[in-house]
Amino acid sequence: MEVSEQAAIALRQLRERLCSRTLAHSLLQFSSDNNFSKLKFHISSSISAACSKVLLLRGDKGSGKSAVVELVLKDLKAEHPDFFSVVTLYGLLHSDDDISALEEIARQLCVGHKFSFSKTVSLDENKEFLMDMLKEYGLARKTVVFVLDEFHLFTQGKQWLLYTLFDAMETFTSQSIIIIGLSCLEGSEQQLEKRVRSRFSSCTLLFGPPSEEDRRILLEQLLYLQKDPSLASKYVVEFNSRLDKIFSDKKFKEILSYVTCADGSTNHLLRFLFAASSYMDMESGFLSLQSFDSAYSLMKRQPKFASLHDLSVLELYILVCMHRLQCKEETSYNFNSVMKEYKAIQDAHKTSDNYSHAVCLRAFEHLLDRELISFTDTKGRNDSIKFRPVKLLVSSRELDSSLKANSSCPTILQKLIDHESYM
Repeated sequence: MEVSEQAAIALRQLRERLCSRTLAHSLLQFSSDNNFSKLKFHISSSISAACSKVLLLRGDKGSGKSAVVELVLKDLKAEHPDFFSVVTLYGLLHSDDDISALEEIARQLCVGHKFSFSKTVSLDENKEFLMDMLKEYGLARKTVVFVLDEFHLFTQGKQWLLYTLFDAMETFTSQSIIIIGLSCLEGSEQQLEKRVRSRFSSCTLLFGPPSEEDRRILLEQLLYLQKDPSLASKYVVEFNSRLDKIFSDKKFKEILSYVTCADGSTNHLLRFLFAASSYMDMESGFLSLQSFDSAYSLMKRQPKFASLHDLSVLELYILVCMHRLQCKEETSYNFNSVMKEYKAIQDAHKTSDNYSHAVCLRAFEHLLDRELISFTDTKGRNDSIKFRPVKLLVSSRELDSSLKANSSCPTILQKLIDHESYM
């Protein structure tokens, strides 16, 4: 078999792994301090004790919350095939009104039990059906799991669905009703109404970026070729040997550091490795250091860099202030919080960049228009943008690069982004 043919087979294998929704997270399920085993333990213990439980999974987008839930529920379904049902709702689709949420719950329960489902039934009929089904689950000692993706969106508005589910957990005490909420925002449970919060008690699992050891495992398991009858043994050995040399190269370690600094999530690492596979030399049949370097250069070309290019000094101040608030681990902040940070800088350094409140508000609005910052309360329940919580949409590396590229950037801003003391 020619080298190019073997390279095509190897590339197909690599891309199948890198495009798998759950493979990367399954490779880490037995690593130390992994959320797979923690989540499975919580659900298993709840099933065994026939008690209800609320689990909140919190982490940045791409950190693996959905994938881990999928893996755990797949395992548990295999262990308890006849005593386990799952209903999945998505905040973007089902948090706006009670009718769509209850209709989707009824549809999934009907599909799972091979009942006929009708879209013409009323809200009250769907609610009655849900209560009847939960009662039947209790009599049969069965468990039902409700997965609420984008949980923070369900905490906005009237929260009728959450109230109904939490109330059911208190009513049907002889069975296991498990609610798993997935969110990328902190403090979403603080938005619960009093009537809902009184019924709410949860355990939180935090999803962070993979450790250095976990990244090493992912690189080896995802990129090393396995013995395959369609590939020559000599080719597989040489392919993996070259990867060993690349992984130990100082330049590769720097590239990997830059990639994970911009976004440490597992999904971002997978995108980087997929991009590197696109630069595989099909003539030689191997990945090279240049493959990873080219992938990094490709991923650096992001729209945010263009949006950051010609910002005013005041807009740079606002972005740096928001970055500082994040470094202080402020869980929630708004325009007024940013202005307090801005005033603290001006008071400490007596710079000439002291702008009025109205001018700062216009600059803040301009950053919103450019999508460099955004509101976290997507439904905008507050009238004034001064009080709505916001978040920064650029990484520290992107912000640092924009400050260095801006000839008008005050020196103090570069010092602040480098975490130098200014108080």
